[in-house]
Amino acid sequence: MLSSTRNATNVQMSVLLKKQHARVGYMFYNKNNCRSVSTTSAKAAPSAPKEGTVGTTGGGVSSFTTTPKIINHSQSSNKPNVVVLGSGWGAISFLKNIDESKYNVTVVSPRNYFLFTPLLPSTPVGTVDEKSIIEPVVNFALKKKKGNVSYYEATATSINPDRNTVTIQSVSNVSQTKGDKPNLGIQQNDTCELKYDYLVSAVGAEPNTFGIPGVEKYGMFLKEIEHSLKIRKQFIANVEKANMLPKGDPERKRLLTIVVVGGGPTGVETAGELQDYVDQDLKRFMPSIAEEVQIHLVEALPVILNMFEKKLTSYAQSVLEQTSIKLELKTAVSKVEEKYLIAKTKKDDGSFTETTIPYGTLIWATGNKARKIVTDLFPKIPEQNNARRGLEVQENLLVNGSKNIFAVGDNAVAGFAPTAQVAHQEAEYLCKVFSKMSNNPSVYDELANAKDAKAIQTVFAKNGIKPFKYVHYGALAYLGAEKAIANITYGKRSFYTGGGSLTFYIWRVLYLSMILSARSRFKVIADWFKLALFKRDCFKEL
Repeated sequence: MLSSTRNATNVQMSVLLKKQHARVGYMFYNKNNCRSVSTTSAKAAPSAPKEGTVGTTGGGVSSFTTTPKIINHSQSSNKPNVVVLGSGWGAISFLKNIDESKYNVTVVSPRNYFLFTPLLPSTPVGTVDEKSIIEPVVNFALKKKKGNVSYYEATATSINPDRNTVTIQSVSNVSQTKGDKPNLGIQQNDTCELKYDYLVSAVGAEPNTFGIPGVEKYGMFLKEIEHSLKIRKQFIANVEKANMLPKGDPERKRLLTIVVVGGGPTGVETAGELQDYVDQDLKRFMPSIAEEVQIHLVEALPVILNMFEKKLTSYAQSVLEQTSIKLELKTAVSKVEEKYLIAKTKKDDGSFTETTIPYGTLIWATGNKARKIVTDLFPKIPEQNNARRGLEVQENLLVNGSKNIFAVGDNAVAGFAPTAQVAHQEAEYLCKVFSKMSNNPSVYDELANAKDAKAIQTVFAKNGIKPFKYVHYGALAYLGAEKAIANITYGKRSFYTGGGSLTFYIWRVLYLSMILSARSRFKVIADWFKLALFKRDCFKEL
């Protein structure tokens, strides 16, 4: 087993997440505490929310149903019920900014924590600890003191626009901050329906394999905490196996080969972090192994990081090549087998050459596609029948063909890149929309009675609700060797463009400012401080 100079912690990350799952469970936070719960026969969902007769409850849940049973909280409320799907950038940014005194807010997600994804590439090799970049959903909910916020640790499996409900299953547990656990009349893993007056879909996207054979079976993604743990375990296991083989053995060379597919920020930062670990940590106690580790960065385009200007991409390529990372540009993977992949490289004359690359660790860091709950919604709304990448939305982020479903983040097709800053700004904007709607409750009826998209936009315009306007703040990318590139802007105005060691510290400061909680911010700073003193924590068992 490989370890850094610091003693290994005795708590495994996977166990911690399971315990956190069980501890948080289904979090029900109600300012006035939960009253009794009654079970009645199923009723049809109201066609549209109306002022004073929305049919919601003080606990933030209007109905939570199975067929033929519906579970209602007996406490009444005249506030519309907003259900938010997800616990990523869009969902948590919405939760942080929504006026809970005007709406009952319910968050549904099987993942009971927010993940700061920009620093996820730093976790497989222990530059930053996985626990440092996650924040429990309930920590955000508990800050909403003016109204009712509920959290369901459950999987949303279906959106039912015909009856204004979301089907959820696998409810993990039930707990609350005050009072006794409410009797919901359901068991663990029951399938139920949660009623909404307005739905905010922020479920994000999932990795896209583009139908390439073998990727799903043999490749590893980097989108969640469990992916980081899996990459670390396989890489360290491969190093240990290779260490038992003699130099010159082809199997030893294969085991020490890492292939990262995707030349975007995630792929580049992952490759850079892995090379940092090899150069700064592995070389200290396994120098012969470290000198044989080879990282390949495969990108189908002629350049990496194509969202940056040319001089920055050229600088990034030179930095990666200096750190011995092998760039495979104009190269597309066509097939993945258990121990090797087949790729085709386009030559300058337009012809292709086929290459076989043996690998021990394959990381797939390119492409997104819509989740099943989103694709299942396409045929239910005629205006979404031709959608492919996500829910097509209007200029106010209202889903085309719907009067009460909004979408933000990666599951929304609004003409912007699928980035954290886009999801964050969309969520903040949407909270302003809800705030203006609550100031004039007649908007609820006007939206419900609008006949088409043009009429909906007229309702928004009449009530001072302007279209969403995205402001680009630039882009950042870590390259490894304590060097980064940055293009810092505000809309069309550029404030800083550069790369190098100074930019690396700018990268750190800006990422710290983006973290949504003081707790996580402090832990990331502590991790970087420990890195400077004691190097990385990288253990196969964690």
